[in-house]
Amino acid sequence: MSGPSSFREYLNRAFRWQDGRQKSGYDKMLLFTSPWPIPFDSYLIRYPDGSSIPPHKDPVSNGRHYRLNIILKSPKSGGEFVCASPIFASRRVKFFRPDQCEHSVTRVEGGNRYVLSIGWVRR
Repeated sequence: MSGPSSFREYLNRAFRWQDGRQKSGYDKMLLFTSPWPIPFDSYLIRYPDGSSIPPHKDPVSNGRHYRLNIILKSPKSGGEFVCASPIFASRRVKFFRPDQCEHSVTRVEGGNRYVLSIGWVRR
């Protein structure tokens, strides 16, 4: 998990679209983050038509990384979350360990996909 290290940095990044870490066409907007009492972050993620996320893991230096994704809007096709062993998965809710389970999103076609993503690390 990576988040702003100071309140000033948070204010510079919050509520602004930024390129996603995977550099595959999606955008993310930091909503809220805190290093204490449990480190967490929350993002609105926008997947425009044609974007995807290749298979990857999100390692953390120590602890267990959890992520809850809530699909707010799905495209006409594609944009499917792929994870071999989620903790819980339904059509709109995905709960998983991104540090342990390789995950990806298939190519979005026919509209945008929007996801509210909340992650935290248990030490």
